[in-house]
Amino acid sequence: LVNAESGKCVSSAFFPKTEADIIAVKPGWAEQDPGNWWENLKLATQAVLAESGVNAEDIKAIGISYQMHGLVCVDKNQQVLRPAIIWCDSRAVPYGQKAFETLGEETCLSHLLNSPGNFTASKLAWIKENEPSVYEKIHKIMLPGDYIAMKLSGTICTTVSGLSEGMFWDFKNNRVADFLMDYYGFDSSLI
Repeated sequence: LVNAESGKCVSSAFFPKTEADIIAVKPGWAEQDPGNWWENLKLATQAVLAESGVNAEDIKAIGISYQMHGLVCVDKNQQVLRPAIIWCDSRAVPYGQKAFETLGEETCLSHLLNSPGNFTASKLAWIKENEPSVYEKIHKIMLPGDYIAMKLSGTICTTVSGLSEGMFWDFKNNRVADFLMDYYGFDSSLI
């Protein structure tokens, strides 16, 4: 908790107290339950408020930092459909490599500024092919930080930075990377 006027830390807390669990049912896989992120945020918030004596109503803004490149899938009721595929999971690398080869290096680097590699879009492609019953239920996909923002506000949203991180942003044309969405067969309403 930071005092906005002075910039000084008033209180801080860290949860979980030990390293967060990673579900790895196969080599190269890494998943986490987004519900655990939310529960840990609530515990940390309670601890900070208790230690500082600050009333929750006096908090003017919340900044969210998070692990990058994760994929959270929710249904129309904002319920998580499966554990999040997190940044260090490598199962989708072949999907990103194929996209890079098919779309071409020049297109990927000039529009996406990177190869689709192991980013969020490739992880969604993996779900589409390997878990079609889950894919059919997806209302929105989001990054870990977007999930926390949704839990805090009830609103599903992202940023250009978030779209870029997931390989969904076309920097050359300053819009959603429709060519990548089309390549993977994703409906733009998912993002």
